[in-house]
Amino acid sequence: MSTKNEDLSSSQTVSAHSDHIMTVSTTSQRPPPPEKPEAIRTRFKVIAAFWAVIIFLGFPIWWKTTSIYRASLPIPDMIDWADGKTCRPVFPLEIRVETPFLPEPEAQHLVRTTQHTLDDLNEFSAHHLRLKLSNDNGDDPLQEPADTALTVRLLLQEDLVNPKSELQHDTTQLDVYYTPSQVPPLSSVNPPLSAYIAGELQQLFTEEKAIIAQILSDSPATGAAATSQSPSAMLSSISPQLAESIAKRLRRSMKYADTYHLAFSLFTPGAEPSSWDIQAAVHEYIVPLLQAFSPISNFTVDTQVQLYATFAPTAPAPEYDEEHAAWTLKPEDLSAFINAAEWPLSPSIGPGPTINFILYVPEAAQSPLVVKDSLATSWVVPQWGGVFLLNPANSTQLRHLSREDLQTAFLTFSHQLLTLLGAPATPAALPFRLQTLTRIRAASLLLSASSTMGSLARLTESLPSIPIPATVATSVATTLSHLTSACEHLRRGRFQAALADARVAETAAERSFFEKSMVGQMYFPDEHKVAVYLPLLGPIGVPLIVGLLKEVKKAIALRKARQVS
Repeated sequence: MSTKNEDLSSSQTVSAHSDHIMTVSTTSQRPPPPEKPEAIRTRFKVIAAFWAVIIFLGFPIWWKTTSIYRASLPIPDMIDWADGKTCRPVFPLEIRVETPFLPEPEAQHLVRTTQHTLDDLNEFSAHHLRLKLSNDNGDDPLQEPADTALTVRLLLQEDLVNPKSELQHDTTQLDVYYTPSQVPPLSSVNPPLSAYIAGELQQLFTEEKAIIAQILSDSPATGAAATSQSPSAMLSSISPQLAESIAKRLRRSMKYADTYHLAFSLFTPGAEPSSWDIQAAVHEYIVPLLQAFSPISNFTVDTQVQLYATFAPTAPAPEYDEEHAAWTLKPEDLSAFINAAEWPLSPSIGPGPTINFILYVPEAAQSPLVVKDSLATSWVVPQWGGVFLLNPANSTQLRHLSREDLQTAFLTFSHQLLTLLGAPATPAALPFRLQTLTRIRAASLLLSASSTMGSLARLTESLPSIPIPATVATSVATTLSHLTSACEHLRRGRFQAALADARVAETAAERSFFEKSMVGQMYFPDEHKVAVYLPLLGPIGVPLIVGLLKEVKKAIALRKARQVS
């Protein structure tokens, strides 16, 4: 009886426990109450409001404040200039021939036969000489006349066996002396006098041709395939000595600048000399040269005196040479002569490069001071300046350097300045060398500005994220305009005008390439922008995107439910 009661109680307990489980299960599976339509619409409006603010307000503000302005550039024209397709520099040099003692027909015949001989001798078609009688006015009066590169004056002289020539040192005039028997008859094809004049002209312009050929061959715009008239072919025909001299001069000369700063410094290891007539010396020996250079570059002049300017501790001390009774510096030690750590030599004053000229007066105990072997008292520091050692005439140290004391030093400085500015070594006539330098600078500046245009075009295409301000577009337009004008002036032989346009083109090209706003963006890649935006937009964007996705899913589910029902 007790067993039955226990079974009944156990059965009731299990039944009650089962009913409780079913009740709990039924309660946990009960769906939530449906949302009210007003709550759904409110949530949708809130999410839509956030996205509306982002799309119609935030995104336009972000786009406007972060957009990069890129002015339109004539990229094809810039590339064509860099590749040499727009302009190939040519140098037609006009040479005026004066024949005061020859009749007109004979003078014309002499000029014509000389021109034929010059054309046969010429191996570089980009640089050619054009002879013209001084009384020939065949030029277009509406066109600006070409520059006269040289004037050849034929002078009659009785007591000559062979013709001779003489180049005037202060002008660009070549005097050719001949006898009446050397005047070619009208029937002659290649008279000796024509051959002589052509040979003299060819020799005068040999170095200029070689320098221009070197400049053209080094430029990618003109480095075309070698032909019989190419710059490379011209360079292969010159002598090794001339080629080495030109290469050495190009290594020594400074890069072209619109303005150079000349710094003349007096250094002495003691207290004397403490003063010098620098203004008189500069005015007499330097200013005329600078005025002659004014069409090519501008110059400013600074001076200073530095006392107790000793050698650098690491510089080798001068050695005494008993044979020459002088203190000597080894040629290999000249590079350590300048004590750059203690001597106040500014590397640059203003926007242009500085050319330093040092006048060093050694102390009496180490005088005279010269360079070993050559016994030279001056040397050129490539692309930097020049040094002159001024040894007093007597053993007593000078307290003051007069203009006469400075004459030799400043004449040397003037020659060093010509070397540093890239003037050719021959011929000796300074006006002739300056005209040659004008043509050389016009060619180098035209090629440099063209190359800069190509570099700028490739830069803007390879980096689409950098800005291009309107000032760059203006500078590019200025550069291309003046390049076109410079090329036209070169073609017509107006080299002074070509140089003026080339200077403007080079300045505008450099200004456009080194624009500050562009240079700053060149080193700001897109990865940096992502790194800046992610920490700011991540916490805001994730909830908005997730909420939008949920609403889209609910809308899709509701539409499917309506379709099923």
